[in-house]
Amino acid sequence: MSTIRLNYKIIFHFFGLLLLFNGGFMMIAALISLIYKDGVTLNLFLASLATLLLGAVAMYTTKNHRKEMNKREGYIVVAFGWIVMSLSGTLPYMAAEAIPTFTEAFFETMSGYTTTGASILNDIEILPEGVLFWRSMTHWIGGMGIIVLAIAILPLLGVGGMQLFAAEAPGPGGDKLHPRITDTAKRLWLIYVGYTIAETVLLQVAGMSFFDAINHALSTLSTGGFSTKNASIAYWNDNPAIQYIIIFFMFLAGTNFVLSYYLFKGNVTKIIKDEEFKLYFKFVAIFTIIAAVLIYFRADVSQSSIEHPMVLGEGESAFRHSLFQVLAVITTTGFVSADYTMWTSFLTVFFFGLMFLGGSAGSTSGGVKVVRHLILIKNGFLEFKRSLHPNAILPVRYNTKSVSKDIVFNVLGFFILYMLSFIIGSLGFSMFQMDFESAIGLSASSLGNVGPALGDFGPVNNYAALPPLGKWWASFLMLLGRLELLTVLILLTPSFWRNR
Repeated sequence: MSTIRLNYKIIFHFFGLLLLFNGGFMMIAALISLIYKDGVTLNLFLASLATLLLGAVAMYTTKNHRKEMNKREGYIVVAFGWIVMSLSGTLPYMAAEAIPTFTEAFFETMSGYTTTGASILNDIEILPEGVLFWRSMTHWIGGMGIIVLAIAILPLLGVGGMQLFAAEAPGPGGDKLHPRITDTAKRLWLIYVGYTIAETVLLQVAGMSFFDAINHALSTLSTGGFSTKNASIAYWNDNPAIQYIIIFFMFLAGTNFVLSYYLFKGNVTKIIKDEEFKLYFKFVAIFTIIAAVLIYFRADVSQSSIEHPMVLGEGESAFRHSLFQVLAVITTTGFVSADYTMWTSFLTVFFFGLMFLGGSAGSTSGGVKVVRHLILIKNGFLEFKRSLHPNAILPVRYNTKSVSKDIVFNVLGFFILYMLSFIIGSLGFSMFQMDFESAIGLSASSLGNVGPALGDFGPVNNYAALPPLGKWWASFLMLLGRLELLTVLILLTPSFWRNR
């Protein structure tokens, strides 16, 4: 059986392009370092220069590549592209000596690009501003997907980007704004940048410093969760306005960015009628009410608050913290305003369950995604009707359109693979002497790109206690979850590498 012939030159040419992007963003971090005079400007500049040179060499040596990319090469570029980005993304940490070992630097970088927000850093506030900005920037780059950014300029290389878009967003709900995929990417990034600027301005008006505001805007819109403070958003528990602003943008980041485009075009009807958006809104509302009621009557928010006690009425505080943490977990942002593991045992299990929900398809959130849950629920109810009426044709409908059986089977298969990955992930962590609660929390959080977990790795802790192999295992699960399983798992199948 022959091995498939791959267009290696275009693969490495694209890796070079990714490195150029990465090096450019590192240069911005070096500029921030220079402005704040934090002492690591030269370190960051050299890291940027090394990345840019490596990218330029890769592009130059493969400039005579065959300008064709099939679906298999698209999967390779996406999966290994993230690894290339993460490997090069460790350079600023290592050059500035902010993180002592390569394993920890890779973990922090992979956590950034996959927008997981899990950290091994015990004291964030002592880091230089340039390093903190780079840390938040990895979120922002990964949030919309560096691949989607890059395909906006692929026509310059004479390459179409549809194969990459399919690999980057393999799930249902991938509506396109424009027939040309590159124009789609440009519009999505324009919305992404606009939201980031808007949140930065609002947070600064509400009382944050400019540096804190832009870092938290980068983390919020990417649904990442890295903060500039050890206490995360709980640092501003005495400023509800800041928390409500972040709540609003977390909600936006968890919605399909295509709907934001329709909003700006004045097509509100399209948003109101979208079934996924309606279910997403209902999930947030219902789960917030449940958590708020239980907190109000049974939990003490002031005791679970990390930094400051509640400053308004108990009812408002219970509602705000509930809404904040429900959105932080559903959208997989992972910011923390209070320790939800102290809000009764029921709410600990409750928030663990929310880790499997995820935001909307076409958002920057991780997790299973609301549209998949919607199709699973609809198909489940239809199975009852099919049992009663075996001869009836009862298709699953989404936004009034019939969903093909192939998509339904794809969703069912994805959910089974996701749960198997969670179980295997938990078993992997248990081999590192983790207790049951910590193992399942780590697996669910890493795979769902959530950040905070349970047990020894809950909202007030970090991942520093993980052994080196545990950090590599968590990094693999982060990548697996960020690329929605299939893009990574398909590379592990022998049939992928064979001719048909």
